[in-house]
Amino acid sequence: MRTLVTGATGFIGRRLVAKLDHPFVLTRDPGRARAELGPDITPFAWDSASPPPPDAFRGVEAVFNLAGENVGAGRWTKKRKAAIRESRVEGTRHLIAGIQALRERPKILVSASAVGFYGDRGDETLDESAPPGTGFLAGVCVDWEAEARAAEKLGLRVVTPRFGVVLGPGGALAKMITPFKLGLGGRLGGGHQWMPWIHLDDVVGLLLLAAGSNKLSGPVNAVGPAPVTNREFTRALGAALGRWTIFPMPGFMLRLVVGEFATVLLSSQRVTPRIAVREGYTFRHPDLAGALRASLTEGKP
Repeated sequence: MRTLVTGATGFIGRRLVAKLDHPFVLTRDPGRARAELGPDITPFAWDSASPPPPDAFRGVEAVFNLAGENVGAGRWTKKRKAAIRESRVEGTRHLIAGIQALRERPKILVSASAVGFYGDRGDETLDESAPPGTGFLAGVCVDWEAEARAAEKLGLRVVTPRFGVVLGPGGALAKMITPFKLGLGGRLGGGHQWMPWIHLDDVVGLLLLAAGSNKLSGPVNAVGPAPVTNREFTRALGAALGRWTIFPMPGFMLRLVVGEFATVLLSSQRVTPRIAVREGYTFRHPDLAGALRASLTEGKP
C-alpha cells in the first residue's frame, strides 16, 4: 500500500515511517527529512499553509496526517495557541483541499487527534462515544476532527485516533524524567487526576490497524488498557528510575511555571481503548511499568 505521511519527522512520525514501505512524506524541509528519515522516503515540500502538490498523492492509497505544533513546548501565549490551532485545523483543511482537487483520490485518511478532546472529566470513564469537553484543547480537537471528517464526503474512510501521553525514548517522557533524576520528582497537584498513556509501539500499531481495517472509521482512543492516576504514574516512573517521588508540584505553583498549559497537566481523563479492544488489538505494552521500562532502556546495551 502506497502511503503519504505528514509530520513524519516528529516523535510518532519517525517510528511510523520506519514501518512503512517507501512512503511519501510532506515536509517543510525535504532535505532535512531525507537526512533524518533515510533514503527510503520520497519527500515533497509543504508548509501546511496551502494545499500540497498533486504529485505527492500519486498512487497513494492511505494518508497519515500527524502534523501539528508541539502542545507542550513553552507557555501558551496568544501566538503559541494560534500556532497550535492553525497547524492542526488549518493544516488539515488544506490537506483535504489538496485531496479534493485530485482526479484519483486516496481511499483512507488516518488523521491524528488527542484525548484533549474530552476536557477535564474527573472519574468519568470515557470511551469513543463520550461527548467533547470544554477548554482550549477540547475546542481544537473538535475542529481538527471535523476538518478530517470532511474527507468522508470525498469518498475516503476516515479514522481519528485520539492520542494519550505517548511514552517512548524521547518525547514527553524525556521532559518528565529530568526532575526525577535530580530527586525532585513528584505528583502534579493532588495527583488524583487520571492520566491516559500509551507506548509509542502501540500508537504505531493502532495507526497501522486503522489504515488496514476496513471496519474502522471515526474516533479511536489510542491509550493503554490500564489507566492510572497521576499519583500512580509518578510512583511507577520513580520506581523505574530508582528515585524518590516526595516533592509534589502544587497546582498554583504549576500554573506559575507553565501558565495556562497547567490546565492540561491537571485535567483528569479516564480514557479507555474500547474500540481497539473490540477489534482484537493486542497491546505490546499493556501495563505502565513495562511501557516505562521499555521506553527507558530502548537503545541501551
